[in-house]
Amino acid sequence: MNSDTVVIGRVGKSHGLDGSFVVEGASETRELFAKGARLVVEGEDATIVGSKQARGRPVIRLDRRVPRGAALEVPRRALAPTGEDEYYVFQLVGLEVAEEGGPVLGTVTDVAPGVANDVLELDSGLLLPMVEECVVAVDLDGGKIVVAPGFRGAG
Repeated sequence: MNSDTVVIGRVGKSHGLDGSFVVEGASETRELFAKGARLVVEGEDATIVGSKQARGRPVIRLDRRVPRGAALEVPRRALAPTGEDEYYVFQLVGLEVAEEGGPVLGTVTDVAPGVANDVLELDSGLLLPMVEECVVAVDLDGGKIVVAPGFRGAG
């Protein structure tokens, strides 16, 4: 993956006999998998020529064969802009998390959807709620997230 593209899923198991496959780890933005949408697979453009859902997951067919496990990517500019205080997971993964006026708690490895709110998963094993009371500031350019004191035992 290069910095101009974002992974939105991976080529999963085949579905039917026409070359369609299940998208594993699919982005929740279903428009990205619509018929006619353009993807980048292994550095080359591909167009979705068939699209449907199976058990809540996208099943697509591309205009060319692609290997199982290959990353499905889109140019960053193809993503809808985020609203204020909204972020894509790829923007948060890798950011350092520090307590306000305190120690570094770890680095974001994933953002997991929760029942009430999303949860920041850190390489240190900490789980932090993505709520206003916890997340004080997100500085994408500075590469860090500042959280309020007192959430180290939360999660």
